[in-house]
Amino acid sequence: MQLRLMKWVSLLMVLSLLLAACAGASVPAAPAASSDAAQPAAGGAAAALTGSSADRAVEAAKPYAGITLNVTWESGLQAQDPLLFSGPKWEELTGIKINVVEVSFPELYSKAVAEHLVGTGAYDVINYSPAWTGDLAESGVLEPLDEYITKYGAELDDVLPTYRGLMYWKGVNYGLFDDGDTFVMYYRKDWFDDQANQDEFKAKFGHDLVVPTTWQEWDEACQFFTEKLSADGSYGCGIQRAEGQAYLWFMDHFRANGGKFFDDAMGATINDEIGVQSLTEMVNSNQFMPPGIEKWGFIEILSAWMDGKLGMIITWPPIGRWSAGYGTDTEQLSWVPKNQIAGKVGYAVPPGGHPELAGGFNLGVSADSQNKDAAYLFVQWLQSPEISAERVKLQYALRDPYREAHFNDEGYKSLWPEAPQYLETLRKGAETGVHDLGIPGAREYEEALDRAVTSAYAGGDPQEALDKAAAEWNAITERIGMDVQKTAYDEWVSSRAPNVYPE
Repeated sequence: MQLRLMKWVSLLMVLSLLLAACAGASVPAAPAASSDAAQPAAGGAAAALTGSSADRAVEAAKPYAGITLNVTWESGLQAQDPLLFSGPKWEELTGIKINVVEVSFPELYSKAVAEHLVGTGAYDVINYSPAWTGDLAESGVLEPLDEYITKYGAELDDVLPTYRGLMYWKGVNYGLFDDGDTFVMYYRKDWFDDQANQDEFKAKFGHDLVVPTTWQEWDEACQFFTEKLSADGSYGCGIQRAEGQAYLWFMDHFRANGGKFFDDAMGATINDEIGVQSLTEMVNSNQFMPPGIEKWGFIEILSAWMDGKLGMIITWPPIGRWSAGYGTDTEQLSWVPKNQIAGKVGYAVPPGGHPELAGGFNLGVSADSQNKDAAYLFVQWLQSPEISAERVKLQYALRDPYREAHFNDEGYKSLWPEAPQYLETLRKGAETGVHDLGIPGAREYEEALDRAVTSAYAGGDPQEALDKAAAEWNAITERIGMDVQKTAYDEWVSSRAPNVYPE
């Protein structure tokens, strides 16, 4: 099923790019954004308007009372936000009904493209990964938003610069950023602070046991705890290794080691010395993780972590809340394993200091919507400072902080004792993190890399696996167009610096 889905996604990407090429320029001409300063002034029109951006959106939307907006949202916990909170609240305030179309993460892309190709106008608001912006913009799926932002005065100034840049393609705004995903390292404070553990570790390795800031320190700490505790079923560390998202951890590790995705001639370099070194290090780390780690996905990591069986993990922000017990008493989170670690968890930026800004979401307006103003107003309201502050604190949903106000929210800081440290770690991760590859064909590049990484985990040679992936990357580049991809890649690097290749 997954292979068929990958082929379907790839086919749609080809068709959408061909459609865009046949139709001419799908994206309004705009100067490339070489930096934050080159982008349109965020929220500049707000100063000339009255009230908050949320209030303005509500008042402007009231004339559309009685219509229904079809909104795509990732199925599962993510969708609980519009189903239980924001959708009903918006209808109460404006009379506009929200129909939530739940879609699996990969299909958020493929379904948006498919509906656009046949012109159904089935969707009004589209949730999408920022990495797909180039594909969706070039194929005409997304409505440019700059005029709406000016007209209704969205407040964007306090969105962290790292995230603000993800809203643009070729200097045009195609979506409002809405989810501050960044990888976080969680570790057992009680294990690291234990004096006996510290003494034994120093005797074995000749230096102090510290919260890892390098992958060597990570491997040593993981090895130490595994050798000491595995007889009781506990292990020093665990990282999600199953197919589908394994590429994200490679992108993080590879760039922390100094790797770059392409050379100056747009040839893939994921199989160079740094790439092979990075993947080899990742494979070697698996020996200290639980048996069968190569097939562990999010649920397996979560279960072992919450059960107190792992010393360190690297994953998305919501685990920090659940580890403290926040929200796990709700019906929506009743499936989360019983908490054995509340009060024992520390937060840190992952080894290498440049965590993957893995996934996240933008809120966009479908270019085929029959109610574009109303759709945009819902997006502005959702992403406004006051409403987004409520949404990132929802116990049962998965949106994470991305505004300065979120990180400084005293209400958030009071949710559990370690919440201030949690928020500060998220901020550091956002400031120093690296963006997912964000050029046309991004999904195809990701899938090819994912196959290489999981092949190496299964016993394949890292060099051979990456050589195959690099050949696939080069074929993708050639098919879309070398000049097209070179221009897109150069813009992506310059407009996202320093969150592509940190010094």
